[in-house]
Amino acid sequence: MKKLFQILLLSLGLIGCSLIDNADLTSLTSPFDTQLNRILALDLSHAESLKEANKLTDPDMAAAVVNELEARKLQAENAIIEAENVAKFAEKIKISDSNSKFTGPEISETKKRGLLLNTDYLNYFLRGIRGNDGLIQHQLHFSIKYDSEDRRNYYSASQCDRWRGCTDDGIEMDITLISLNASGCSGSFCSYTETMELKLSDEFLRSNMNTGFSMRFNSKKETNKITISSVYIKGYLKVVK
Repeated sequence: MKKLFQILLLSLGLIGCSLIDNADLTSLTSPFDTQLNRILALDLSHAESLKEANKLTDPDMAAAVVNELEARKLQAENAIIEAENVAKFAEKIKISDSNSKFTGPEISETKKRGLLLNTDYLNYFLRGIRGNDGLIQHQLHFSIKYDSEDRRNYYSASQCDRWRGCTDDGIEMDITLISLNASGCSGSFCSYTETMELKLSDEFLRSNMNTGFSMRFNSKKETNKITISSVYIKGYLKVVK
């Protein structure tokens, strides 16, 4: 008898918890969510969904549901545009050396400097190389051409914070100088081209895949900031795997 009583108490406790849980779940569904889900369940066109939302007797509720429907439509359209842009970047990835080398599309830009409006010519892209172990090493390839009395000698790179921008207290990363050329020298000026690479981990690229990232290349004379967009990284990683 004592054992049966304990089982009965346990059963009642479970039933009570179930009732509480169901009540909590019911209370979590707001009138807004109820109306929004009801309209979405009708599987109407966007225009028809807006008409259905405007039938609600509460004008504030109707406006809130309409705003949410519009926001979801915009989000869906942006997702389609992003997917198309990612596919375009993926198509531009060059694969060579028996599927062991991957080169992303080159981005070019120019930046004016100083009162004399000297111009920096920047070119950069992502590159991946598959090693004998099957792992892929990623690199950010950066080249800059400029006119100057002296070469700048870029020596490091720093990641720029999305909110704080490029500050001097960031962690500096080592870069590898690939080449340094001087041409067209006239008087004390020459046209210099410095080409360098920065190693990037797979974890770094994937952690910045949804936001993109900015990197500043540092010399004692000048610095240059470049940005790799989210769609570029996604297109690159779609192929490089």
